[in-house]
Amino acid sequence: MSSPAEFYNSLPPITKAYGTACLLVTVAVQIGLLHPGLIAYLSIFDFQVWRLITNFFFLGKFSINFGIRLLMIARYGVQLENGPFQRRTADFLWMILFGALSLLVISAIPYFWSPFLGVSLVFMLLYVWSREFPNANINLYGLVTLKAFYLPWAMLCLDVIFGSPIVPDFLGIIAGHLYYFLTVLHPLAGGKSMLKTPALMYPCVCLSSVILHF
Repeated sequence: MSSPAEFYNSLPPITKAYGTACLLVTVAVQIGLLHPGLIAYLSIFDFQVWRLITNFFFLGKFSINFGIRLLMIARYGVQLENGPFQRRTADFLWMILFGALSLLVISAIPYFWSPFLGVSLVFMLLYVWSREFPNANINLYGLVTLKAFYLPWAMLCLDVIFGSPIVPDFLGIIAGHLYYFLTVLHPLAGGKSMLKTPALMYPCVCLSSVILHF
């Protein structure tokens, strides 16, 4: 059995960076080092541009839901980056950035507005994973076994049952389906690929790999 340090070091770079940022920011808020109001998303037109990024790193206060979201990054993010996106790190980074941009735009609609979109971005990862591995069998909390294709909807239903807000989950499903439609479903139907990874992503990936290495 590998140690926690060995497990952490084995994580692919983008998932490792995002999961680490979520953990550090959430811990900083929990122990009072960082006020959540300083990182919350206010408006896509707000001039405090750091909020457009920092709001994705807060997954809520310490709770079972926080632990579940962190595990979702560690499991589904890793499986995506090591599976369909293996040797395609720039594409994986672009998927996350596209999802974040989509969520910011959708949140401009008053009904869908949320000060923190981290949970939605994690749910987007879950949705894309469920489409890439639709026939995988998932044991949901030891209660029921279902195909991975239905997992995002099952998780959304559980949030309804336990009284958690469903809008963040639903936003993640919308963003995930938009990405999957543009990159997979539309080209398969004979359409032109509409979401190519920008060339800028490749040097960004190289730089991030160097930073994480040290």
